[in-house]
Amino acid sequence: MAVHRVAVLALHRVIPFDLGIPTSVFAQRSGTPYRMTVCAEKPGEVATDAGFAVRVTGGLNMARRADTIIVPGYALDARPAPAVLELLAKAHDQGKRIVSICTGAFALAAAGVLDGRQATTHWRHADQLAEQFPRVRVNRDALYVDEGSVLTSAGISAGIDLCLHIARTDLGARVANDIARDIVAAPHRGGGQSQYIQRSVPPERGTSLAATRAWALGQLHRPLTVADLARHAGLSERTLARRFVAETGVSPLQWLLAARIDLAREYLERNDLSIEQIADRCGLGTPANFRTHFRRLLGTSPADYRKTFAAS
Repeated sequence: MAVHRVAVLALHRVIPFDLGIPTSVFAQRSGTPYRMTVCAEKPGEVATDAGFAVRVTGGLNMARRADTIIVPGYALDARPAPAVLELLAKAHDQGKRIVSICTGAFALAAAGVLDGRQATTHWRHADQLAEQFPRVRVNRDALYVDEGSVLTSAGISAGIDLCLHIARTDLGARVANDIARDIVAAPHRGGGQSQYIQRSVPPERGTSLAATRAWALGQLHRPLTVADLARHAGLSERTLARRFVAETGVSPLQWLLAARIDLAREYLERNDLSIEQIADRCGLGTPANFRTHFRRLLGTSPADYRKTFAAS
């Protein structure tokens, strides 16, 4: 497996949580090609926005050798150095993958990387991004936006979703789900889900549906309805649907479909079951129904997906 070098670029007054996301997801593991280095404009101490500093060993020369450059969020009153913007612009021109988490999108925009592209950032700063960089098409609602070689995420846990999406794109669903389990994160949330601003309000004690979602993941082989989920959670269907959207950003049935497709991807990567068998084990009904949902969500057919990961 060819080595894939990842540079996490810690800018002045970096947000520690955002910095920790890619360093956790792309840490060196058995079965993955990632070799991750934290870099800065100059090696040494980098101030965070939390009042402490982190020690960084890599400089811009190391970042220039990376295949993927990730810019975590930073305090917006700290402007990126010209050398950093030049690095990002040149790396983009070279076709390297450029990624931002939260307010890191402002550095990409300042470097011209987001010109003419759709991008997202933390909902609190979306209007500022649109006003300051009018050539960027700001998506105020998405958890993350994948524009091929340029990817941006919203704030907080959306950075986890984006990094796991990258791992899933590179290595397949099974490896990405293994990484998610390793860092104790939800295995999959699509970028089109809402940032659902209400999640900033802490849930009432005892209202989490995590146990019901975990139960449902073990029942994907059979038909499941909102009534089944509500019965397990001990709630009315209306209350379950409202809390489901508040916790996941999507309806129960949308979440179930995404979970079924994610399981189907793992089966396809193993390359030992027929389409009919996979559709049955994932509760997706007929092969035709399976193919329709798979193509709608992923933009490719199950057969082509299997070929891609069988080859790799």
